[in-house]
Amino acid sequence: MKTILDIVRGIVIGIANVIPGVSGGTMAVSMGIYDKLIGAINGLTKNFMRSVRILAPLLVGMAIGVVGFSYLVEYLLAQHTLATCLTFVGLILGGLPVLWPSLKKSIAKKPGGKAGAPEVLAFLVLLAVGVGMPLLQGGGDGVQTLTPGVGMAVLLLILGVIASVTMVIPGVSGSMVLMILGYYYGVINAVTGTISALKALDFAGVFNGLLLLVPFGIGVLLGILLIAKLIDWLFDRFPSQTYSAIIGLVVSSPFAILYASGALAGGLNWIELVVGIVLGAAGAWVTLLMGEKE
Repeated sequence: MKTILDIVRGIVIGIANVIPGVSGGTMAVSMGIYDKLIGAINGLTKNFMRSVRILAPLLVGMAIGVVGFSYLVEYLLAQHTLATCLTFVGLILGGLPVLWPSLKKSIAKKPGGKAGAPEVLAFLVLLAVGVGMPLLQGGGDGVQTLTPGVGMAVLLLILGVIASVTMVIPGVSGSMVLMILGYYYGVINAVTGTISALKALDFAGVFNGLLLLVPFGIGVLLGILLIAKLIDWLFDRFPSQTYSAIIGLVVSSPFAILYASGALAGGLNWIELVVGIVLGAAGAWVTLLMGEKE
């Protein structure tokens, strides 16, 4: 029974990691397994078999959640782009009221208790990254397709590292970061495309999909095992600057999501706009509630 419950918990965390604005780390905290999860990850080098027994059902559940929910997200982005993106925006912005007190608390511990140039610079740099990356890549048209290649493999490896680091930090969404950087749609499309090719016994399609997903997966593992410790160090040594940078990314997300998805490129659909605003408000409320519980 415990194994089944851990698989179910893993499914919930996997779904959370697919939805921009919802943190898989927050969901783990909410279900009371965050410490166990992080402890098992850190214990892989000390007590490998025990850590594997803890992580295996959670990872199985996460895989089920990611694959299953990716199909739904892909459909919604293709058929109801504006409403879906506005929902994502609401989910992301709902985390601001939770991040803001953490920033103020970290600033209060500084000598003088005031924000300075480092905080402002960290905020502006990540704000510029969040706005600049979609502009550099140009507007999108919904679900994108990534092309296998050496350069793409290296890029996906780096993206996997970045996404995994943000996935394990409660309150921060790895999918949000991928969306801001402009590769969220491509990764989702690679997941669903590979599974569809496998079901159709299209081995060439499966191979092409694995050329994209394997480097990304390796990056995720590297990020969880290695780079997450760097993030812990940043929060310990430079908490106010780190929170300022995260808030800069969050503030840039509405533009990044709407521009990169091409949600407004085909003209304004008033029905989708209204539905999206309502769902976005509901999403902000849900994220706020999860953050307060955390």
